[in-house]
Amino acid sequence: MNRIKTDLLIIGAGSGGLSVAAGAAQMGAKVVLLEGHKMGGDCLNYGCIPSKALIATGKAAYSQRHSAQFGVTDAAGEVDYAAAKDHVADVIAQIAPVDSQERFEGFGINVIREYGRFISEDEVQAGDTIIKARRIVIATGSSPLVPPIPGLDNTPYETNETLFDLREKPDHLLIIGGGPIGMEMAQAHIRMGCKVTVIEGDKALAKDDPELAEIVLQSLRDEGVEIAEGALAANVRGEVGAIEVEAKDGRLFKGSHLLVAVGRKANIDKLDLGKAGVEPIKNGIKVDDALRTTNRKIYAIGDVAGGMQFTHVAGYHAGVVIRSLMFAIPSKAKTSHIPWATYTEPELSQVGLTEAQAKDQHGDKVEVVRFHYNHNDRAIAERKTKGLIKVMVVKGRPVGVSIVGYQAGELINLWALALANNMKMSQIAGMVAPYPTIGEVNKRAAGAYFSPRLFESDLVKTVVRFVQRFIP
Repeated sequence: MNRIKTDLLIIGAGSGGLSVAAGAAQMGAKVVLLEGHKMGGDCLNYGCIPSKALIATGKAAYSQRHSAQFGVTDAAGEVDYAAAKDHVADVIAQIAPVDSQERFEGFGINVIREYGRFISEDEVQAGDTIIKARRIVIATGSSPLVPPIPGLDNTPYETNETLFDLREKPDHLLIIGGGPIGMEMAQAHIRMGCKVTVIEGDKALAKDDPELAEIVLQSLRDEGVEIAEGALAANVRGEVGAIEVEAKDGRLFKGSHLLVAVGRKANIDKLDLGKAGVEPIKNGIKVDDALRTTNRKIYAIGDVAGGMQFTHVAGYHAGVVIRSLMFAIPSKAKTSHIPWATYTEPELSQVGLTEAQAKDQHGDKVEVVRFHYNHNDRAIAERKTKGLIKVMVVKGRPVGVSIVGYQAGELINLWALALANNMKMSQIAGMVAPYPTIGEVNKRAAGAYFSPRLFESDLVKTVVRFVQRFIP
């Protein structure tokens, strides 16, 4: 058995683990990185990157079929499904070197391609190697949650870990789960020429503002996606080409292929956490505000930390623990400034509180400012006028922003900056945006907050009349 000692051991080479490893090694720490599966983790191989690549294929096909509005003759927009998957694989291959073992070994990191399991409070065994570390970071991420639906064990189905390897275009894709993954893949596949039915046990896109989510859902329905809400899957049966999903209320859905997209589960089963005195919870590992586990030498970041499951959250967590690990600076993670986006068309994004949450927390102190895309000149030129922004404001500062529409995932960046730095609406209004851009939507929303104060104020009108009459 090979034994080594290190300053920092990181378990998991996904987004969070790689960020911690690169930062710590380049600052002079001795680092060991464990990865038993693929470098880059879920995001690169099965999640963010392949899904956005497939969405791009769907957009290209849809654009060909809807180009007449720009004076360009509509085309068939037929999709070669296998070639589309080649496109996905090529995108992954182009990004993979950034997350490769060779690159991180170039930072001086000892990369061991084995799963790790705890054997004591500060030791982990990986294959035939035992690593003793001063500090340990668990960054093992999450995997698709497969619910215990009767019949699912005996029925072929896809998850996000297998879907991007599928070469045969589904005739009719059934999707169990109406969250972001389910809705993104629904739209991508309807645009690639498949029939699509989404089967959701509750409300689709339930975590987002319901008014804005409904705009997305109606857009998908208009494109031909069947969205069945309140349809809790109770039984699954069949084979590829003939699959049936029966809902608890008796509704029966028939299709050729099945995608299960009901959520994620933390990857902790292989870790033997009890040996390290690390307490698990239902959705991951118990951590405090500093992302420390119940063993103060061990941290958990990203999906496994039991909170928001986004790649950018894992990256943010990496920055939090780096400050603690490298400089012994107290550093705490928070969530109030974390944005997210769903990459349907129109896109849906959120940072901070939704309208309902803001009113629940702040009552009548909340002002809700709205601005619609159909008043943005660039959106009109691009034929992208479906959508709006809502800004929840308390005492002149935004506490939450919800956006649905073209480039909503880009527009939310400004508001994430504003919430992270406790900025005022006046600072947003003071920004000069180039014309014509979609980004003007943000400035116009800030303007909508101040317009009543300027144009409907008797005091302002009195002052202006006085100046015009008496000031030469």
